[in-house]
Amino acid sequence: MVFQLMLLQLIVFVIQFSNANQLRLSNTFRSAIKPKANSTTWAVLVAGSNEYYNYRHQADVCHAYQILKKGGLKDENIIVFMYDDIADHPSNPRPGVIINNPEGSDVYDGVPKDYTGESVTTANFFGVLLGNTTAVKGGSGKVIASKPNDKIFVFYSDHGGPGVLGMPNLPFMFADDFIKVLKKMHATKLYDEMVIYVESCESGSIFEGLLPKNMNIYVTTASNAKENSWATYCPDMETPPPQGFDTCLGDLYSVSWMEDSDSEDLRHETLEQQYLKVKKRTFNNNSAGGSHVMQYGTQRISKETVSIYQGSATRTISKDQFPTFDSMGVINQREADLYSMWQEYKKSTQETQHKDELLKKIKEITAYRAHLDNSADMIKRYLLGSGHGPVRAEGSALVDDWGCLKYMVRTFETYCGSLTQYGMKHTRTFANICNAGVTKKAMDDATKKSCGSFKMGQWDPEIVGYSS
Repeated sequence: MVFQLMLLQLIVFVIQFSNANQLRLSNTFRSAIKPKANSTTWAVLVAGSNEYYNYRHQADVCHAYQILKKGGLKDENIIVFMYDDIADHPSNPRPGVIINNPEGSDVYDGVPKDYTGESVTTANFFGVLLGNTTAVKGGSGKVIASKPNDKIFVFYSDHGGPGVLGMPNLPFMFADDFIKVLKKMHATKLYDEMVIYVESCESGSIFEGLLPKNMNIYVTTASNAKENSWATYCPDMETPPPQGFDTCLGDLYSVSWMEDSDSEDLRHETLEQQYLKVKKRTFNNNSAGGSHVMQYGTQRISKETVSIYQGSATRTISKDQFPTFDSMGVINQREADLYSMWQEYKKSTQETQHKDELLKKIKEITAYRAHLDNSADMIKRYLLGSGHGPVRAEGSALVDDWGCLKYMVRTFETYCGSLTQYGMKHTRTFANICNAGVTKKAMDDATKKSCGSFKMGQWDPEIVGYSS
């Protein structure tokens, strides 16, 4: 009996000693990767859409700002891109307020209006990252004025497609151009380390096969290179928005990382730990409405604490528990606007004329999207037959000749109409055509044959602009 008691005491001692050593090792490791002396953290937040039916993207970015602000980042070091057309939109049931969670507080309050309206452009985003004050047009003119020891955090939320990210003012942002900017930042020592979070469909394609692993940039994306990302907190779904909202409040990947940041002490949580939780939640209980959160770049950075990039000031931790990993109600990002329009139509108590106009808009958009799908499929059959072009090795970039891809996008839009946020998904078809070595003349001929008689109307790129 005495021997058993002594053995039990020895086991307890060994466990306590082991736990203490693990804690000391963990604390030692984290202290070794604290920001360098005289280091400043900069942040660039981008909502790449406009219109009330895309409410969630600007809500995501406003929420991200509040997290950084609570973390101690100064406004002078946070640069915000948002169209700023939803807080005071007539459809907003809470004028002047934006929420990102059904139970959430106002995230719009205090958000800097650096680049709004027509100044939310790819060119301005690149100018801001490069610290080039002469390259930005409009807006506050604020750019990243970083030094070699500084950290940079970038968060982007919007629609995307294979190799492309949306912007409310065309052209779109293509992956090769974004990577060139990042390489230039690295070559000119504009940062020590950078973390990038990207919310969009096919967001993995922006970095897969393109971002080197030795540039001190760590990236996580809402989806892999071939799948959708998802809007959430939508009407008539699990965890709907408050009464009066006919639109989705957030995006699944985005609210997952931000609600985690709200509920954890970020001085003790690593980027890897956040990634793993967000990955699990965004997978959405292995449902059809989930995606695979991905990592790219310099993955050793994931061992650093989240606070290095989102602020290390003592903050009030949310008393709400991190949301359950049960399946959440979601809708494909590309369908979320039409879904919201239908919600508004069904619930509208306004005069018949308003409902008739809304129904007409829904039908026009639906018909145009069918036209885009049919046209892209017809062009593919003309140029590639029943196949999909050359098979790319796993992990390869979307396309080798990005100039060819942009030419194909422009050719398609010239004869078939603007791609729009929905049609961005067809850039994979265009990339496959380029990878197959199809000539420009063949592209022109096939596109004319498919769309030569189509009346573009409001979707004419000469009116709305070209995507490339």
